[in-house]
Amino acid sequence: MIRPTLGIDIAKLKFDVCLINLDGKLRHKVFPNTAAGFSQLAVWLTKQGVMQEMHACLEATGTYGEALAYYLHQDDYTVSVVNPAAVKAFAGSRLSRTKTDKVDAELIARFCLAQQPLAWTPPAPEVRELQALVRRLESLIEMRVAEENRLEAGSVVAAVRSSVEAHVVYLAAEIKRTEEFIRNHIDTHPTLKQQSALLDSIPGIGKTTAALLLAEIVDVTQYGSARQVAAYAGLVPRERRSGSSVRGRTRLSKIGNARLRKALYFPAITALRCSSFFKEWATGLRERGKCKMSVIGAAMRKLIHLAYGVLKTGKPFDPQWGKTA
Repeated sequence: MIRPTLGIDIAKLKFDVCLINLDGKLRHKVFPNTAAGFSQLAVWLTKQGVMQEMHACLEATGTYGEALAYYLHQDDYTVSVVNPAAVKAFAGSRLSRTKTDKVDAELIARFCLAQQPLAWTPPAPEVRELQALVRRLESLIEMRVAEENRLEAGSVVAAVRSSVEAHVVYLAAEIKRTEEFIRNHIDTHPTLKQQSALLDSIPGIGKTTAALLLAEIVDVTQYGSARQVAAYAGLVPRERRSGSSVRGRTRLSKIGNARLRKALYFPAITALRCSSFFKEWATGLRERGKCKMSVIGAAMRKLIHLAYGVLKTGKPFDPQWGKTA
């Protein structure tokens, strides 16, 4: 169905839009990335004669676009939040050479019109809160690591050292407090609590990783297969072969949610080291000549396949069906 399409290029302080109406004409506008700007967009769309059949599309670029996506969804517009790599590939197919916010908004609109991406569904309120808590924990840990690295460098003067040390103590307390918030939040919501227990049954995955998986996968029912979840995390293999001369090594695509990949790296190493199931499974990979990093990447992919399996079936990990997951 042909309908008005709105491409949105999001930035921290503003967003550019390009509306392709039913007459095929383009209309551009810039709004502040604030609640007032969202209201101005709604008024502008009404003036353009756009009703709820419009399809809005924006890239998944972190937190800058989340509020606008929620706003448009609440106004009953169809909203798609797409992988920036898909838009970049589309731009390459069109031999696009110019890159400005205005051009990017038009490119996203044309991508939406041509590809008709799936509609985005916002996560449930409890999942959204869990996501905020998990991402806050991630930020706190990154800040503590940065401060500890400053201390270990040995170049901090005495007057600054006391400040950095005090900040490390503060961050450690905040990390502990946020971890407690996450545990209490999961325990308060029966569905999250059940899902966390299912994920915790998988070798290598503890409660912290389980919380991040629940926050980033959001809703397992939106995926048709375990491979789709792995693709979302950028954990599917990407081959490089062409003719008889190009025989590149197969690598992870890394086109997807970087938080999921980061969260699964150490659990994969733990599973390979401590789980008899994973040790036996990895032996076959090594016998086929897979290098150490390839085995770890495969283990990360295996973990997310198993996560999909336990969440989809509602049953804890079983080594027997795990062999075919």
